[in-house]
Amino acid sequence: MNRRRTPEATTRATIIGAGSWGTTFGKILADGGAQVTMWARRPELALEISEAKRNSNYLPGINLPRTMMATHDLAGALGGADQIYLSVPSQSLRENLKALRPLLAESDAPIVSLMKGVERSSGLRMSQVIEQELNCDPDRIAVASGPNLALEIAREQPTAAVIASSSQDTADAVARTARNRYFRSFVNTDVIGTEFGGVLKNLIAVAIGIVDGVGYGENTKASIITRGLVEMTDFAVANGAKPETLQGLAGLGDLIATCQSPLSRNNTAGRLLGQGYSFQDVIKQMEQTAEGLASVAPVLQLARESEVHMPIVEQVKMVLDGRLDPRDIAPHLTTDDDTPQEERTNHGQADGGGALRRAFQRAFDQFRNGGRGAGRD
Repeated sequence: MNRRRTPEATTRATIIGAGSWGTTFGKILADGGAQVTMWARRPELALEISEAKRNSNYLPGINLPRTMMATHDLAGALGGADQIYLSVPSQSLRENLKALRPLLAESDAPIVSLMKGVERSSGLRMSQVIEQELNCDPDRIAVASGPNLALEIAREQPTAAVIASSSQDTADAVARTARNRYFRSFVNTDVIGTEFGGVLKNLIAVAIGIVDGVGYGENTKASIITRGLVEMTDFAVANGAKPETLQGLAGLGDLIATCQSPLSRNNTAGRLLGQGYSFQDVIKQMEQTAEGLASVAPVLQLARESEVHMPIVEQVKMVLDGRLDPRDIAPHLTTDDDTPQEERTNHGQADGGGALRRAFQRAFDQFRNGGRGAGRD
């Protein structure tokens, strides 16, 4: 299916899924020089993207590049693709991959996950579902993550992301395509940490939304964000991640953006819960998928299997189940007993805040130097 390309050839990128993030990433790629084809489930949306260069339902007010096209024909969208990006709800990924599998039988194109979730039925990360369903070499798979609120990036506000793959070559190839004057991609080979960072920050953002909806202030939110980073790191490392990944763009960076922004779907879902809406009412009100809501149960199951204590996620689950009044949520106060505890700031280490300081310094250095001397996130 793939063409042989010279170094000067334009990358042909296909994005499966034309929601807010898929369309935004298509814009990122097109603005970086790629020829982009979107696949949209609805023919009318494909027509709007191709003809009007708009996606008014998901990205109101945003003009899309002239080089972006869209189609409802899946085989047509994939034809000749050099890179394939997946941006569908995490719980429907496996179903979508079944349709893709025969169309990709002859392809060796990198497959990039833009999704942040774990499969509810299996607890698998998105890259694991892709590898399983497509029966492909994991070196072909990459994941993209970071502080990436779609509408801000679509408005061309400067930001960065991280591309992770078990293959350095694959990560580098995708990162070279996914960069332009307002968007920069760093790379690493820690797929586990990069994916779990994107998943876990959603759960912390739901907790922040809940306390915001209740009316609690900045002290409460700062406490939960800080303890949330510890919780995220403990969980990810117990499942094979590198702790430094959680201190980078895919962990701390994404956590800050998602927790503080009203554009965050997970923050919005939590805020509705805090205002007294039931879980089902929240689902009805949300026009787009809040991945954190679907990831709570499988993450807690994995935490139990890994013997990791996650009080923030536990209390979010209790609110979702109606077993805890949102006004009583205080996971940062949860302790095993009344004995004073040391503040752990980095995977079980009590270092007086050094890990958090290093995380902020690392992020600052990356942006200041434009990635020079720090080619990995």
